[in-house]
Amino acid sequence: MGFLKLFSGKGPEEYEQKGDDFFKIGEYGAAKLEYETALDKIRKRQPEDTGIEERLQEKVRGSREALALQHKENAQLLRESGDHEGALELLTLALELTEDPELAAGIEQLLSMKRDRTSGKEKGTPLPHTEEDTGEDQEWNIDENEYFTALCGALTEETRGAYHGYGDAFKTGYVALNMGEYELAVTMLSQALEDNPPDSLIPPELATAYLNLERYEEALALIEQFLGDHPRSTQGYHTLCETLWAVERVDEARERLLSCPEEIADTPPILHLKGESLDRSGRHQEAESFYRDLLDSHGWDEHIAISLAATYESLGNKEKALDLYSEIMGKCLGCGARVNPFVKQKFADISMEQGDHSAQILEIYLSLIDEDPAGRENHFRKVEEIYTAMGNEREARRYRLFANDLSDRSTG
Repeated sequence: MGFLKLFSGKGPEEYEQKGDDFFKIGEYGAAKLEYETALDKIRKRQPEDTGIEERLQEKVRGSREALALQHKENAQLLRESGDHEGALELLTLALELTEDPELAAGIEQLLSMKRDRTSGKEKGTPLPHTEEDTGEDQEWNIDENEYFTALCGALTEETRGAYHGYGDAFKTGYVALNMGEYELAVTMLSQALEDNPPDSLIPPELATAYLNLERYEEALALIEQFLGDHPRSTQGYHTLCETLWAVERVDEARERLLSCPEEIADTPPILHLKGESLDRSGRHQEAESFYRDLLDSHGWDEHIAISLAATYESLGNKEKALDLYSEIMGKCLGCGARVNPFVKQKFADISMEQGDHSAQILEIYLSLIDEDPAGRENHFRKVEEIYTAMGNEREARRYRLFANDLSDRSTG
């Protein structure tokens, strides 16, 4: 069932059932909105039915508490990854949701580490705020060993074993790379490259650090040498293509993919790169056909579907893109999987472009505040826009203040 169909239906019972469905898969914000809609409809249609109203009020409270706890847990994860500001914002939102004294006390304790209560602001609208403080930063630092282990958990067993054997310089450099500290990553990964055998898997990581620093020639030389030693490395081809795309040698990237070893030519990573090379070269119609053929011949693949939707956007066919993003989201919700934040944002952005300022789109942006901390300012502004369209100026102002505060800190 597609994502849009999940939001269809007009009776309070249907909204309540949708709320139950969302609650079961951990989408507590969406559940809260559905329960609140059902409650509003019951009050208008059956004001005498206090039993149903009490049940829905309890479900609203339950979803608020679950969402508050989820925000607190996500805040702790953001803190561990070094995103202090994102953690503070989630804790602030969690505190506004909860009525549980014990949970509120725990949140307040975490907030007291960093947050200033800005004087002159509207009560109930605390702004995200941090101060430069060495002692506080120590409270919020990540554990390098734990973070490295978590990063390696997503790798193949062979690669994971190799990475764990490359020593402390590699560990520090790999963590720095994934934290966006590219200068440190180059320094430490270069040291690790010297400390380890010449056939190690370190060059693609170091080349990626060079790439992010726009040191393209160094990245290209390193990855070309690596592919000479590891001609069947799909990671190597990925880094090579990213580097060639960055210097606008798109056709060369495509030619290299067409001539890659037969053993990897039809593997998903290489097929994805071939499609993206077509799209990046402006051959959008060919890319569309390529992706559609892949879905027909290889079956459903979320990454291919996302690429196809992006190609529809490049072709200016927003309706097809929206339908496909909807289908991707529907498949995730149907099996209880978490929806890719990129897909959620694309679906919401196109929906808003087409004039959709519904509660469902609002909930998507609210959930993205948790899931996509790098885009928080944008998400706050989208929430502000939707609340403005709804006529809720108080909430619109609150999220405008959040967004402005983030903007001021980034330019200050």
